[in-house]
Amino acid sequence: MLAIIGGSGLTQLTNLTVERREVIRTPYGEPSGPLTFGRLCGQPAIFIARHGYGHTIPPHEVNYCANIWALKQAGASCIVSIAAVGGIRADLGPGAIVIPHQIIDYTWGRKSTYHEGGDAPVVHVDFTQPYDPELRQVLLAAANDAGQAVSDGGVYAAMQGPRLETAAEIDRLERDGADIVGMTGMPEAALARELDLPYAAITVVANHAAGRGDSKLGIQFASLEDILRETMERVRHIIEMICLEDK
Repeated sequence: MLAIIGGSGLTQLTNLTVERREVIRTPYGEPSGPLTFGRLCGQPAIFIARHGYGHTIPPHEVNYCANIWALKQAGASCIVSIAAVGGIRADLGPGAIVIPHQIIDYTWGRKSTYHEGGDAPVVHVDFTQPYDPELRQVLLAAANDAGQAVSDGGVYAAMQGPRLETAAEIDRLERDGADIVGMTGMPEAALARELDLPYAAITVVANHAAGRGDSKLGIQFASLEDILRETMERVRHIIEMICLEDK
């Protein structure tokens, strides 16, 4: 069963026919909210809003462990993450959609593994390819079938937040090889790997990163809402095609 984690700009999935909402208890505390169960194009699906349904949970306070555990417990077979990002690469301006293939983790202090505490054995998971290759191809095919242009590949820099970055920090990320910057990609992807849940992301560029394009002197917040609303509608079409291809 497909699970979708909605980020900024996608606190609800309007094309999901809702059947029920359920609060899932986990050993890691409360998830961001109840899981929404329903159907997308006739196929069963689960949705959760990463920041809460009122968008009240900042990136560094999201209970990633509880969210991923709850989706696994509810029967998810794979996870598609939707997230808003800033564009570092010159061709990734506002409104671009990127299916990233790599992550650089700059976060700190977040609970990032299920394998710790007490007498738990040390467990190492292979993270060479942080996004599931097969699921990435499914997303790319769905975008093509939906007639939506996306960028195949990109390096996602996961920052701590909740503040946005300085121009100098973005310069550093670019030197490190990052193409887009966000705040929620980790530890979400690693936790999914630990639970053997295929995980991939659809990222929406909401703005030029600090010091780039029209963000050269500052982020233009006034335009973000319109960009996210328009681009998330394109993302919904892609998600619909994922479900149609499963039939």
